[in-house]
Amino acid sequence: MKKLIFFFLIVFSIELHAQDSLIYHPEANAAEQIKNATLKATSENKHVLLMIGGNWCKWCRMFNKFVTTDMQLDSAMNKNFIVEHINYSKENKNEEVLKQLKFPQRFGYPVFVILNSNGELIHTQNSAYLEKGEGYDKGIVMDFFHQWRKDALDEKNYKK
Repeated sequence: MKKLIFFFLIVFSIELHAQDSLIYHPEANAAEQIKNATLKATSENKHVLLMIGGNWCKWCRMFNKFVTTDMQLDSAMNKNFIVEHINYSKENKNEEVLKQLKFPQRFGYPVFVILNSNGELIHTQNSAYLEKGEGYDKGIVMDFFHQWRKDALDEKNYKK
């Protein structure tokens, strides 16, 4: 009996950990995610960074881990963007949202979309350009975050 209880505790623990480690949520309403992110971006004076992909995607999970475990990247990302993970999977392809975003999936996954605080598309980033070897390049990713932050697109920062 003790072995059986121990077995179920381990299985339950593994299942909880697996659910906690999900980055993309097929049941999430992508349109609502974007609406809420743009509202928050307006109040925090930021842009919205949509990371589009799925839990099935090795490169999607790798990018998320890369930027969230590096303090400089995580700080730059969260300082300048409201981040949302938009799911694409067999359970939920979010085709209508991707259509509204001008079909970013044409670049593969993950793909990154930058919206202004009004929800308007300002950039779609092919993640292949952020890669180096079998991973991502910190300098290139940092440059991506830097060049698409809200201040970078403010004309006041460019003297005539």
